Parts: sequence; structure tokens; C-alpha cells
Amino acid sequence: MSKKINIGVLGCANIAERYIVPTINELNQNFQLFGIASRSMEKSKRFAKKFNTKAFFSYEALLQEAHLEAIYIPLPNSLHYEWIKKALQKGLHVLVEKSLACTYKEVLELNTLAKENELVLIENFQFRFHSQLQFIKNELESGKIGELRNIRSSFGFPPFSDKTNIRYNNTLGGGALLDAGAYPLKIAQEFLGSNVYVDSASLFINEDLGVDIYGSACIKQKNSKITAQIAFGFDQFYQCNIELWGSKGRIYTNRIFTSPATHEPIIEIETKEGKEIIKLKPDHHFKNMLIHFYLQIFKKDTVENEYLQNTTQARLIEELKYKSQ
Repeated sequence: MSKKINIGVLGCANIAERYIVPTINELNQNFQLFGIASRSMEKSKRFAKKFNTKAFFSYEALLQEAHLEAIYIPLPNSLHYEWIKKALQKGLHVLVEKSLACTYKEVLELNTLAKENELVLIENFQFRFHSQLQFIKNELESGKIGELRNIRSSFGFPPFSDKTNIRYNNTLGGGALLDAGAYPLKIAQEFLGSNVYVDSASLFINEDLGVDIYGSACIKQKNSKITAQIAFGFDQFYQCNIELWGSKGRIYTNRIFTSPATHEPIIEIETKEGKEIIKLKPDHHFKNMLIHFYLQIFKKDTVENEYLQNTTQARLIEELKYKSQ
């Protein structure tokens, strides 16, 4: 495909500056960076200069551009619903940072709007597109560790030094669940599918901040006894792992969600024959994710699956909140 997609960026978040926007520019056969919008004129100008694109001083101004075809949204969670909806109403394909919206009801509405307008709406979990995930799936399917019995996954990190961080702000959709917790909740679905539910859960709310700081949950398949135990938090010892426990062995890796483009993932496979340590080649999951987004705009071969993933993820987040009360 030779057609470039004109893509804009709403917001100057850290993930946009460090990873997504540089990768968009790198994929210059697929995308044309059309512009970057911020409510801060200073930020917008700085980003535009750094990435050689046009600065917009309001989100509305960028969305009004006639030649814009897609939008990437790395705004705080509480702003996702409003700006995804406005983008979809403008006929734009949307890639949005997790979590897609703050409630299940909002996600259902946005999904319906995307379907009605035949638009792509993808929640950015870049780890889905890293080759290490497919390697783990292949090893599981090979039968090396037997039948899958249980999944354990954790994602958490030490407290943020900046106490004004948006993740600590309840009005901006902060909290560990919508941020860190979304990852292990998502990866459980990669192995258990969408026919799952939250069986039990716990969330610790910091009363001073008004947001959840850590939590855990048990996810179950409706048609089997297989479960996934997940844990997450903002005041933890760093963890970024997944373990698949089977009837004949286990598979483990410790950098499943945030593997940098230069990182060589280490996979441990343990059976009665012993432990095997496998070093994989580096992979660029941000690039892979953006190529997937690009292909869906033209082919739409798995867009229905993306819609299903959006709603399943939002439903599980809502169930986790409810079960933790």
C-alpha cells in the first residue's frame, strides 16, 4: 500500500514524545504527521519544532482540518471519551492510549459510533504486537508445558516522585487500575479469550488522593476452570511479568509489557527435563502496533475483533471495580 495516512496527535504526553510520534515519523511510508495539538501554546510549538510538523493551539483546531484522516489520543483518561467521540464524528480513525474511556457505558457508545461509521478504534496495548507474546503463544500451543492451568501476571512500579502526576488525580481518571492494572487484565484475555469474568477483586483506595493505588483480581473463563491472577500498583517493587503454569511445566518472562526496542527478551521454560533459558531478538512493538493500525484502516480484516476487545476490556474493568467494593 502506497497511500499515506494523515495523522494528528491530540496532546503532548510523555508516551507520545518518547515513543509514538518518533515512530510515526519513522514510518514515513505509512503516515504523514499532520500536526500536534495542545492547549499549551508553548508545548505545541516545542513538539511541532521537534518533530517537524504543524502546531495547533487547541484540540478543536486540529480536528477541523479537512485533510486529517486519523488521530492519536494520549490525553488523560477523563478526556478520552469526549475527544474520541468528536474525532469519530469527524470521520477519523482513532488510536487511543489505555484506558479507552473511564466507564463501560462510554466504551459501548464509542464502539457503536465507530462501527456505524466504519471507523477503526484501537486501544493502544503495544505489547500485543511484540514478537515475544507470539513466541509464548506458540510454545503453549506446542504442548511443551501441557494443558494450561493458570496464568499469573503483575505490573507495578514505585511511587511517582511528582505528586501532581495525573495518575494521582481522580478528576483526570487517575488510579492504578486504569493505568497499570489495565495491562495484566488485557494479557489475561490474550490466553483466555473474551468469554471471561472477574470472580473476585480487591482495590486499595488512598483516601488522601482519592484514587486506587494497588489491587488484584481473579479472572475466570466461563466455560472452564482456568483462572488468571493479576496484581498491579503504584507503590510496589517493580514487576512486569507473566507466568503460564501448565500440567507439565511453566513459561515465564519478566518484561512482557514494556520491552524497549533494543531489549532482548528472556523467556524461561521449565519442565521435568529442566529449565531452558531462551533469549529472543529485540522487537519494536510500537512500530508493529502502528502498522497494525494502518492496515486496519484499509483492510479492516480484524476490526470486529478490536471492537470486541474494547468492550471486553471495559466490562472487566467495571466488574473489577464492583467486585472490590
